[in-house]
Amino acid sequence: MPSPKIQRALVSVSDKTNLVEFCRSLVEAGVEIFSTGGTRCHLEEAGISVRDVAEYTGFPEMMDGRVKTLHPKVHGGLLCRHDNPQDMASLAEHDIVSFELVVVNLYPFEETVARKGVSAEEVIEQIDIGGPSMVRSAAKNHAFVTIATDPAQYGPILEEIESSGSTTLGTRRKLAGAAFMRTATYDVAIASFFAQQTSQDADPTGDDAEEFPQEISKNLRRLKTLRYGENPHQAAALYADTNASSHGLVSAEQLHGKELSYNNFLDLNAALAIARSLPTPAVAVLKHNNPCGAATGATLAEAVAKAWEGDPVSAFGSVLGVNVPVDGAMAEFLAEPGRFVEAIVAPEFTPEAIEILTTKPKWKANVRLLQVGEISPGTGSLEFRQVDGGMLCQTADDRPDDCSSWQVATTTQPSDAFSSDLAFAWTACRHVKSNAIVLAHDGALVGVGAGQMSRVDAVEIAIRKAGDRASGSVLASDAFFPFDDSIHQAAEAGIVAVIQPGGSRRDEEVIAACNQHGLPMIFTGTRHFRH
Repeated sequence: MPSPKIQRALVSVSDKTNLVEFCRSLVEAGVEIFSTGGTRCHLEEAGISVRDVAEYTGFPEMMDGRVKTLHPKVHGGLLCRHDNPQDMASLAEHDIVSFELVVVNLYPFEETVARKGVSAEEVIEQIDIGGPSMVRSAAKNHAFVTIATDPAQYGPILEEIESSGSTTLGTRRKLAGAAFMRTATYDVAIASFFAQQTSQDADPTGDDAEEFPQEISKNLRRLKTLRYGENPHQAAALYADTNASSHGLVSAEQLHGKELSYNNFLDLNAALAIARSLPTPAVAVLKHNNPCGAATGATLAEAVAKAWEGDPVSAFGSVLGVNVPVDGAMAEFLAEPGRFVEAIVAPEFTPEAIEILTTKPKWKANVRLLQVGEISPGTGSLEFRQVDGGMLCQTADDRPDDCSSWQVATTTQPSDAFSSDLAFAWTACRHVKSNAIVLAHDGALVGVGAGQMSRVDAVEIAIRKAGDRASGSVLASDAFFPFDDSIHQAAEAGIVAVIQPGGSRRDEEVIAACNQHGLPMIFTGTRHFRH
């Protein structure tokens, strides 16, 4: 049968963007508007003729608006099949009218749950019941009903109504799919809220299975397609987690520069992670997901200079993470001849910094500047990694270590002069791909050995990268030393202290080697593999 003429629209929305203009045009096109509560008042105040749903059903809104559209005279008009004589007879018998257009968007549950300090009671009151029910009824019956769940859909719908009095089946099918996706993401957000509540209610001394729900769903919304993936022959896109914090990489404001690539996002994510974990002010210089430099300083200008010197060759074409606003002094340093960066992520950029970075260096036209807002500490939230046929899930390794539990394993005690460098090296080491070795001195990385199959090789690379700077530096290892050979390497290079998790069957041999060289060593008791 042909698409049914749109005679009546049922309208009930929380987001009233462009609603008045849309409904006024519908009335001009001969569509009768039915509406509820606040939406009806909003339209009537704008001078639009509206029929009250409560007057139509003969049943008043009740329980503070919890019950208003859950009625057979509403859902009968949504679900009736216009080509089914029995359905149409039921409408006539029970004095039910059909609705050919439904305009519904849901209570702002996601926005409410994201608000700081919101109570569980407030969140629960933003769980929409009638809205999703109307959306699902209309979407199921899309052969005869047009469902609009987003103000962005109003324009195209109105164009078809004004052209033919109806919408095409293809349009209705597309809108139905969007409607079911909306209710699905809405339900996932609600389920995630209750999973979090259940986790908080769980006995922390008991079985921790509640930390990992039996089933997990994620709401991902495509933001844009990317030019290509990790390599030019791979397609790629960027998706946003609709339940994620508003202060994150995906939601960052790009102030300048060309489009970000897949690899840019990976490096910026790693840069943001290490910057988040370091004392302020700090700068991390990233290349291929590994820090080739990182440093703190009395000023940001000092920190960026020390971080760049970590590995000046690798720093060329790098991505930078900063944990304080980028200022003019840092920008001037980066704009000097011989330096080039692909992108910078930071809480903010001062106007002076933006001016310098977008006008002075040769690479000014392309540098991406991402302003992420407040950088919060890690929370150990769940993170996921895809494997063949499924996903691995773990708590993120982004919480600070408790240094009060560290133990000196050697006869020689580390001097106070080494303590801050040991803490810095240990923090930086967790952001390096395993096997990971870092050397640090004066609050800066001076050598990194990353992603090696052998810890001995990682030590050799870190020492070689550091060169003369290895002498007087401290060494951090993300996991224990299985043998004492690396300790002898470190001592020969002039390294003055070691920090590592401990836990090897040959710990005593490693400790003995440190004592032989008068090299203090700390056991942290915590491993920080990053595969």
